[in-house]
Amino acid sequence: MSARSPDPAAAGDAGIRFVDVDGVRLRTSVRGPSTPGSGPPLLLITGLGASLDVAQPFERELTALGVHTIAFDAPGVGESTAYPVPRRMPGIARTIQAMLDALGYDRVDVLGVSLGGVIAQQLARRAAGRVRRLVLAATGPGLGGVPGSPRALLALATPRRYHQPDYYRSVAGRVYGGAARRDPDALLHGSLARFIEPPSIRGYLGQLYAITGWTSLPWLHTLRQPTLVLNGDDDPIVPPINGRILAHCIPDARLYVVHGAGHLFLLERPAEMAALVTGFLAEEP
Repeated sequence: MSARSPDPAAAGDAGIRFVDVDGVRLRTSVRGPSTPGSGPPLLLITGLGASLDVAQPFERELTALGVHTIAFDAPGVGESTAYPVPRRMPGIARTIQAMLDALGYDRVDVLGVSLGGVIAQQLARRAAGRVRRLVLAATGPGLGGVPGSPRALLALATPRRYHQPDYYRSVAGRVYGGAARRDPDALLHGSLARFIEPPSIRGYLGQLYAITGWTSLPWLHTLRQPTLVLNGDDDPIVPPINGRILAHCIPDARLYVVHGAGHLFLLERPAEMAALVTGFLAEEP
């Protein structure tokens, strides 16, 4: 089955493919139509410990609007194998480049969420010619940004919320904010999907190692991709001021604040966010 136009993906279902690159085996998902002149596909990079399954509600809204999407499980997450030796951010960006080579994509738009937004920044710097447009959601510049709530960050220190539903429900409000404060199960698919393919301890700790000490502040001004920065104004993990920092430092960036939304606003409001992102991707240069 071709990575560019698998029949299930064209029909709206995901075309799943495993690729062996850079010492790991990655589970990838390709969804939506790939039509000439429609622009490059959108690469989705999920957050800390999150498999590609968690983002499906948002991804389905994108494909309903005609966006061709690529998603993947990070090394050690979901059904992807972990790195033999943990890597820093440049090494992760290199793996993603190798994955795109294996799938046959020369140029992509990139949307990264939370830790995925950090990886997206690194990829946009490392492979500037391959990344056309950039969407940074619920993320920040790393060191030099404004840290989140200590209670929220403490809950992120282990993958327990991916393995124990009762624990997830007990911490969801203070960790994710937004709709999770009112009802931890409000994000129905996201709440359930996180338990389907939880991250391994090795993979999760590898992601924490990659982000430790990382910062993009010294080189954000060198990014030339048109960039859309999205932040919820009730995000305990990434306070919205971090979005302002990104939008200020990236030359061709704009900021959109999602009012009343938490860290998982892409799952809280998938149709609204998909329409916003699709409009940005379709703009003339």
